[in-house]
Amino acid sequence: MTGQNVTPVEMLDRLVSFPTVVGTSNQDLMAFVADYLKAHGVVTHVLPGPEGNRSNLFATIGDPSKPGYILSGHVDVVPAGEPEWQADPFIMRQHEDGRLIGRGTCDMKGYVAAILAVVPNLVAMKPETPIHLALSYDEEIGCRGVPHMISALPDLCAPPLGAIIGEPSGLVPVLAHKGKAALHVEAQGISGHSSRTDLGVNAIHAMLPVLVAARNQAKLLEQGPFDPRFSPSCSSLQVGTIAGGQAVNIIPDHAEVQMECRAIAGIDPKALFAPILDVIEAENLAGPAKLAAQWISSYPALALPQDHALAELMTVISGHAPLAAVSYGSEAGLFQAAGIPAIICGPGDISRAHKPEEYLTVSELMATADMILALGNRLSV
Repeated sequence: MTGQNVTPVEMLDRLVSFPTVVGTSNQDLMAFVADYLKAHGVVTHVLPGPEGNRSNLFATIGDPSKPGYILSGHVDVVPAGEPEWQADPFIMRQHEDGRLIGRGTCDMKGYVAAILAVVPNLVAMKPETPIHLALSYDEEIGCRGVPHMISALPDLCAPPLGAIIGEPSGLVPVLAHKGKAALHVEAQGISGHSSRTDLGVNAIHAMLPVLVAARNQAKLLEQGPFDPRFSPSCSSLQVGTIAGGQAVNIIPDHAEVQMECRAIAGIDPKALFAPILDVIEAENLAGPAKLAAQWISSYPALALPQDHALAELMTVISGHAPLAAVSYGSEAGLFQAAGIPAIICGPGDISRAHKPEEYLTVSELMATADMILALGNRLSV
């Protein structure tokens, strides 16, 4: 397949076969993509991340010294351990109704497969404005891979004109999404027999002021500010996980929680945790238990003006008017924060992502290939 022309369906089948679960190695997939691109004469850079077993990939069709457009997708997928899968999730199945079933088909290897399949066509077009392909890792745990690639872009290409992030949107361009930050908080106490609470320090009790502060901040955020493009229209905070203790008759010496904020455009999601961080600092000064907070991940909101040239371009090549906003997040906000205009536009529906029997349809996949070819044609004039 490396040096051959392949259909989008064949390419998606190959990509799904690489079990690139988030947080694990993607080296085999990236080596396959790099070999495929190089076989078609595309200048390709594999960019190892600090983890040692994961890489980003950046490739250019055309002159990299000219400003161009980035087609951006992540190649990591969420785990596929649900019992509802009817077959191996990493062997793509084509249903007679046109569904292409497998982990990552919709989120978001379908977008990547469509791009790769039309690479020979794009190369033959010799676009005057270059087209870049940017593949990232670990998007599913807070967009951890793409910042390393974005920081390398000044050495790889001229400042890009825009980035098209292929998250599932039904090929409808999306102008905005919320930002997100996630925080891990641990409490360390002293264990002992529950009959002698005076000799121990209860870590769960030490965590209670943090939980109260989180609840209070969540209620405060419900009062605004508001942005009617989003649902809900305000920023939000929630505690997602909590753990601690061994048994009811043992003083718990450890407790931990994970919480996240979703911020409307114009608000730093990390800043929404300020009341919680203040409580942690105060409790450390006042009590015997020790509290520690660590950022899990963060990415900024996306906000592209409706009259921006990138929005107008996507309206033409996708055939759809832009949607004001979506509730989920993406790597688009990080490109925007780096000074690169960004927009979401990819095949499929986000409601199918992260579920057993995830699928993309053949017609959705082929429409994506047509959209990329339309972009190539416009940039070759």
